[in-house]
Amino acid sequence: MRTPFDILADYERRSLAHAVALPEVHAGNDQWRGVAYRIGSRRLVSSFDEVVEIVRIPPITPVPGAQSWLLGVGNLRGNLFPVIDLKQFLQGERTVMHEGQRVLVMRQSGGDVALTIDELYGQRSFEAVQSTDPGALSEGRFGHFVSQAFSSEGQAWGVFSLSLLARTPEFRHAAQ
Repeated sequence: MRTPFDILADYERRSLAHAVALPEVHAGNDQWRGVAYRIGSRRLVSSFDEVVEIVRIPPITPVPGAQSWLLGVGNLRGNLFPVIDLKQFLQGERTVMHEGQRVLVMRQSGGDVALTIDELYGQRSFEAVQSTDPGALSEGRFGHFVSQAFSSEGQAWGVFSLSLLARTPEFRHAAQ
């Protein structure tokens, strides 16, 4: 008579015999990984080290007398933080909010900050050989924050430095 353990072991053996192998992923030292998103027409990525989390936009309380790109103060699990319209800060255009709107939460000295984005693409990985000139991705105000880019599947992805953004004097002083 077979024990329950024998039955489970047999089931596992038969299941593994029919499993489809996943493609091998080689994560070498020359691989760059980050969170991909869109602001306007620019596809950008920021390092995982700079993004604390990605959440739905919380209810926002406006702050009188603040810059127009400071949407207000949000509350996430009891922690208050500013919510910045990143597109308006960089391009002067308001982000069109929609149901399910996501924000990137970044850490800066003094606390977390939420940044609105137009679209979230998720995780992206790039090899060093995919490095390319940022070109148009670094034009205008983006030039201070995008100094490198990667090319993948016909798309250019600018590496957007959230740590540089957090140290920018204008960004740090949202009061008018």
